Amino acid sequence: MAWTPPPHVTQHWQVTKPGATGRRGMVASQARDAAEAGIAILEEGGSAADAAVATAFALAVVEPWNSGLGGIGFAQIAGGGVAPTTLDFGPVSPHALDPSAFPMTGKMKDDLFTWPEVFEDRNVHGPLSFAIPSAVAGYAELHRRHGKLPLSVVLAPAVALAKRGLPQDWFTTLKVANSASVLRMYAESARIYLPNGLPPVPPYQGAPGFFRQGRLAETIERLAHAGLADFYEGEVAGELLADFREMGSPINAADLMGCKALARPALEAEWRGKRLFLANGLTAAPTLLRVLEGMRDADFSGPAPSAAWYAQLARVMRAAYAERLAGLGDAEPKAAESCTTHLTVCDKDGMMVAMTTTLLSSMGSRVVLPRSGVLMNNGIMWFDPRPEAKNALAPGKRPLTNMCPVIAAEAGVPNIAAGASGGRRIMAAVFQMLSYVADFGMAPEAAAHHPRLDVSAPDGVTADRRLGAETIAALAKDAAVTEVEHAVMPVNFACPNLIRIAPDGTRQGITDAMSPWSAALAQ
Repeated sequence: MAWTPPPHVTQHWQVTKPGATGRRGMVASQARDAAEAGIAILEEGGSAADAAVATAFALAVVEPWNSGLGGIGFAQIAGGGVAPTTLDFGPVSPHALDPSAFPMTGKMKDDLFTWPEVFEDRNVHGPLSFAIPSAVAGYAELHRRHGKLPLSVVLAPAVALAKRGLPQDWFTTLKVANSASVLRMYAESARIYLPNGLPPVPPYQGAPGFFRQGRLAETIERLAHAGLADFYEGEVAGELLADFREMGSPINAADLMGCKALARPALEAEWRGKRLFLANGLTAAPTLLRVLEGMRDADFSGPAPSAAWYAQLARVMRAAYAERLAGLGDAEPKAAESCTTHLTVCDKDGMMVAMTTTLLSSMGSRVVLPRSGVLMNNGIMWFDPRPEAKNALAPGKRPLTNMCPVIAAEAGVPNIAAGASGGRRIMAAVFQMLSYVADFGMAPEAAAHHPRLDVSAPDGVTADRRLGAETIAALAKDAAVTEVEHAVMPVNFACPNLIRIAPDGTRQGITDAMSPWSAALAQ
C-alpha cells in the first residue's frame, strides 16, 4: 500500500508544571535549586533584591550554560517603596578591541546571527569573543541599592551549591552535548565538562551525582567575604586578567575597573488601565511598545484569545520586527538556544524584581577561565563584522539585545513581574504571558500551559500546533505558518516565568511548562 508517514512527534505526552501560591515572598527561576536559594534568603529576612542576587549566583552554578559571573544582563525593580528602575549591565566590547582581528572569510554564517563568517569563528567562541563581564556589577548594584542582608549571607547558598557541584543528570548531558564540539577546544572547559572526551552522563539507575566546575566555588566564596568589587579590582580581578592576558583577550584592568551597572528610570507605558515598566536601554522594549500600540484595538472579550486576536498579533509583530531590523540588519539572536536565563522575585513588602541575564550563546564563549572557574560570554558575536554596518564591531561599544523584563502596576501598585529567555523569541512570550494574565484573567499556571505563537522576524509565524485549526488557518491568511511542538528539545518558544500579586495579597507564580528544571516556589 502507499503510506505517507505522519509528522514525527518528539514528545507524546502531556506535561504540566506546578505553580506556587503564598502570602509572603516568591521566587521563579529556570532551575529549582536556584529558586530554593532565593527562598532561603527570603526566610533569612532578605529583600527581593537579596533573593534575586542569591538566585542569580546560584544559577551560575546550576545552570552554567545560560548565565553566570562571566555574563551580562538587565533588571527591573519596582514596588515596596522602590521607584520603577532599570539596572542596565548590558554588554560592552573591550576598549582595546581591534576590529581588524576579525577578518571575514567571504562566506556567510548562520548561527544565532546571519553574519559574514569570521576567520576561525573568533567572534563566536574563544578569548576574542569576550565582552566585558558586567553581571557581577549588576548584582552588586542591586544589592547595594535594595539589599538588607550581608553579602556573605546572600551568597552562602551559591557557595554551598558550588561546593556540591552541578547535577549530572540527563538534562546536563543534553546541554553539554550541544556545545561539546567547541568545549573540547579549550582545555579547562574540556577538563570540566567533557571527562574522557565525552559529555558527563547520569547513571543508568539511581540518583545522579554531581561534579565540580573548576575553581568556581572558591571564586564565589572569595566574593562572599571580600565583596563583589573584588571581581573588578581585587584578587579575583587579578586572576581574570592573568587568564585574559595568557589567552589573548583584549579585556584589560581599565575595562574591569570601569565596569558599572547603569541605573535609569524604567520606561513607562499605559496598557488597558495598567502601567507597564519596561527595560530602559538597548533591549526589546521599543519593539514591545510597538506591539502594545498595534494591539490596543484587539478583541480582549473572551476567557482566552480568539483566532482573530492571534492573527492580529502576528501581523503587528511582523511589522514591529520589520521596523526593528530595518536600521540594524540581522543584529540580534534568532534562536531560543541563545544562552539566557530569567528570574522573577517578590518579597513580603511587595518589592518585585524581574532580571534577565545571559552569556549569549549556549555556554557563551565555551571558555572556562582556569584560575577562577568563570565561564565567559561571547558578547562580541552581537556585533556585525562588516565595518560599514550600523552595528559594526568597535571598541567600547554597546549592542542591541533581546532582553525584556517587565513589571506591571495597577492603581499605582506593582502586581505582575515577568520575563523570559530565548533570544528573539523573548518579547513574543513576554507579551502573550502578560496579556493572558492581565487582560484575559488567566491564572499564571493556566497561562503557562496555554499555547503561544512566535514571530521574531518580518515574515512568517511559528505556531504551537495546540492553537488549533481555526487559529492556524487565520494565521495562514497573512503569512507562512510553521506548526511546531512546544517541547524540551528542540526549543521552539522562549521560556517565560511570571509572578502575580492578587488583590488580596496572594502571590501566584509559574515558570515555563516545558523547562525540566524550572520552578516557582513560595516562601
